[in-house]
Amino acid sequence: MKAAFDFIYLASQSPRRAQLLGQIGVRFELLLAGAGEDAEALEAHMPGELPAAYVERVTRAKLQAARKRWRASGRTTAPILCADTTVALGRRILGKPTDAADARATLRLLSGRTHRVITAVAVSEGARTLFAVNTSRVHFAAMPTREIDRYVASGVPFGKAGAYAIQSSVASWIARIEGSHSGIMGLPLYETTRLLRQAGVLF
Repeated sequence: MKAAFDFIYLASQSPRRAQLLGQIGVRFELLLAGAGEDAEALEAHMPGELPAAYVERVTRAKLQAARKRWRASGRTTAPILCADTTVALGRRILGKPTDAADARATLRLLSGRTHRVITAVAVSEGARTLFAVNTSRVHFAAMPTREIDRYVASGVPFGKAGAYAIQSSVASWIARIEGSHSGIMGLPLYETTRLLRQAGVLF
């Protein structure tokens, strides 16, 4: 009989992922990178890497690092959840902006166009890895330069793939989405629920 767990480890610093897990009633403990880990290095792009391949590789690498972290911690056994989100315009990966100029350039690229948001989720349960990918499409209306400047000045774009958060004021410029709103936020709840149930998580 499959083991049943009443909580999971969330290996993510994202407050949005924590919020979304809480929304579906999943209890979790954070399993975050320590001072000696370079978590950002895992998200570096490889030359010529396509967006879907990138997000899968990064998510699996995050899970591998989290497993190692858990083994070293001596904490009790429970499934571990990792996720990664990327924004793609064609074959181009639009990561987290490095500065205000980069954020403005990214938002100008997205303005008036449709892009993809790809989120991968991985759950480790014992020796098993359960994996899912969600792809959504987001269409931005044309954003005036003054609105882009105002949004960048708010500070919201920093730390966000594609330089925006759908739950922020930029939503007033999103004409339509096709796919998962929670996936665009960073954790597709339909796919995540299926993975956690397969892993024997009770919620």
